Amino acid sequence: MNKLEAFGHIAALAIRGELVFPTSVNAALRVQLALDDPDCPIDTAISLVLAEPLLAAKTVAISNSAMFNRAGAPVVTNVRGAIMRIGYQNLFALAAAMVVRQFGSKISNPEVRAKAEKLWDHTLAVAALGRLIARDVTGVNEDTALFAGIVHEVGGFYLLSRADEFPGLLEEDPENWHSASEEIITREVMRKLCIPEPVADAIEGLRDSFMSIPPDTLLDTLLLANHLTPVKSPLQEPQRELPPHSDSAIDLFIDEQKLAAMLDQAKRDAAEMSATLLV
Repeated sequence: MNKLEAFGHIAALAIRGELVFPTSVNAALRVQLALDDPDCPIDTAISLVLAEPLLAAKTVAISNSAMFNRAGAPVVTNVRGAIMRIGYQNLFALAAAMVVRQFGSKISNPEVRAKAEKLWDHTLAVAALGRLIARDVTGVNEDTALFAGIVHEVGGFYLLSRADEFPGLLEEDPENWHSASEEIITREVMRKLCIPEPVADAIEGLRDSFMSIPPDTLLDTLLLANHLTPVKSPLQEPQRELPPHSDSAIDLFIDEQKLAAMLDQAKRDAAEMSATLLV
């Protein structure tokens, strides 16, 4: 089965809802489903998190990270305090990050596993930088930007998780024939993971959209983060030719000094997230 056939087969399965997820993903999905309701009682959220020791440990750890404890508040020592500090939206993002990581947990092919690790590094880099861009440039909700960055390559992770079964997925694709199938697969995976529609729309727009002037949307935030991060995706397609003066347009909103500071902060935040979320 060549690459085009493999993509077509997986896309057909996705359309029928026949997605294959690691069994370890189910716990995080249960948390996501509950938190998808903004009125979910905190005691319910706490119970779900405590039922999964790994998620509980990560929730407390990330609540004490510099990203959420910059004012030097007392150390959080329990799940209730952690959830109160980071909020449902970031707990939802944490559960999603666990899902994303678990896609690579059963990969046996060393080449594919190496790609999954590089894709994880890229994911965290975009998430961390996107959060700063949201805060300082586009004005969108920074927690939403962080979440969108964490899940923006979820389709790629899912495909890598299936590469052991479909070796053709690793073949070169100079004419990029698989794009339509990959778009279908990404959409169905996001639907299964309960990715909110505004976030899913922004992720789907990454393939064919250009940044608006001034940048002020979640899509613009993701486009900027992907463009500016030095940590590139190993699955990245050949870059389209950018519109004339696109770099100078970015300079209007992020000057050289500001960009250097944001990249430095994003690098530190991504390293901290990686240590906290490592599985």
